[in-house]
This record gives sequence, C-alpha cells and structure tokens, in this order.
Amino acid sequence: MSGGLILVVEDNALNMKLLRDVFRSQGYRVVESVTVEDGLDVARAEHPDLILMDIHLPGMDGVSALKKLKADPKTSDIPVIAVTASAMPMERKEIIAAGFDGYQTKPLSVKELNGEIRSVLESRAQGSSDR
Repeated sequence: MSGGLILVVEDNALNMKLLRDVFRSQGYRVVESVTVEDGLDVARAEHPDLILMDIHLPGMDGVSALKKLKADPKTSDIPVIAVTASAMPMERKEIIAAGFDGYQTKPLSVKELNGEIRSVLESRAQGSSDR
C-alpha cells in the first residue's frame, strides 16, 4: 500500500530515523510522535492507515494508548503494531492479548517489519471489502 500514512510513536531518535527512512523509501507518508499523548492527538486528526506503537514510553505506555485508541470511535479501526524490546514469550502473549494487530521486537528487522505491515494492511483492506 504505497502512499499510505503511517504514524510512528517512538521516543528513541535512532529508531524513529530508521523507521522514517525505511517507510519513506517505500513510498509511505510518515507522521511522528515521541509521546503517547501527542500520538493520540495525531491519530485523531490524521487517521493514519497504521500505527507503530512503542510499548515502553515515558508517561503513558503503549498498552494504555492502545486502549484509548480502541475506545475512541475516531480511531478504533486503525490497526496498531506493537514495537518493543520485550522479547520474552510471556510478554509477547500479554501484548498480543491486549489487542495489538501485530508485534515486532527491537532491534527491528526491516524485512520482518515490512512483512507484518503488509499482512496487517492487507487484512484491513480485506475486512473493509467484506462489508
């Protein structure tokens, strides 16, 4: 889905730069936020096609942010992929159980991330065409 809009909520400048550069090189438009609070505002205003959400952020964490996104009719349909350094199997289960559409561990594999994004966006497009 080249040209789609991706919101990246990430407080690490190097990770943000990597994600921005990768997505832009693939034709995506990227909006960025370093805090959950700002990310929630951007999601409401811009309604991106996908959100990449870091889990461990200062202030509100990514799981709490997901709950707010899903509770808001303006953002409840936006798929959200968790991005985290938490790679333990139990943590992965808890994150997926929270309702994220996907899960990627840091350090990020661009190939795996691209595959997950394609899968989530295709699934979303399929779901909207079924209506």
